[in-house]
Amino acid sequence: MMSERDRMLAGELYNPMDPELVQARERARDLCQDLNATREAQADERRRILVELLAAGGETAWIQPPFYCDYGSNIHLGERVFFNFNCVVLDVCRVTIGDYTMFGPAVQIYTATHPMDAMLRRKQEFARPIEIGPDVWVGGGAIVCPGVRIGARSVIGAGSVVTRDVPEGVFAAGNPCRVIRTIEG
Repeated sequence: MMSERDRMLAGELYNPMDPELVQARERARDLCQDLNATREAQADERRRILVELLAAGGETAWIQPPFYCDYGSNIHLGERVFFNFNCVVLDVCRVTIGDYTMFGPAVQIYTATHPMDAMLRRKQEFARPIEIGPDVWVGGGAIVCPGVRIGARSVIGAGSVVTRDVPEGVFAAGNPCRVIRTIEG
């Protein structure tokens, strides 16, 4: 029989109040609070916290506090990923981010979603993984919705709401986000 954590990671309906999941979220929130309380001169402490919080990439990530996430253990970062101030990652499912990708301030990445049926929504939720390729730039205030893939070298305009996959090498913007043009070079 699958645990609630296994169901969650598989994108199936699960109970978010399962004690194991509550404990994992509390761990992540405590680590985020520790990270957000550090000062600029505490680079070694920030690095220690990121390595403990994230599944991968904490060794080279630059995350400017404040930063918030649900679990941390489902966030897989490539080399030298940058998050500016006030970013949120609801990593109920796996979030994979490629090398040298950058996020402007207040970007929100949501794998979590909820059933349309109100009675079901009272006790269960589900999620869809998000994959963002290498060398992507996501402008400030953008929202990346559950299940989205953003291709390598693409740029997402500030304030965009990304509800569908974005191919590689394009500039996309708007609500809903759509491809505006190909990026040359």
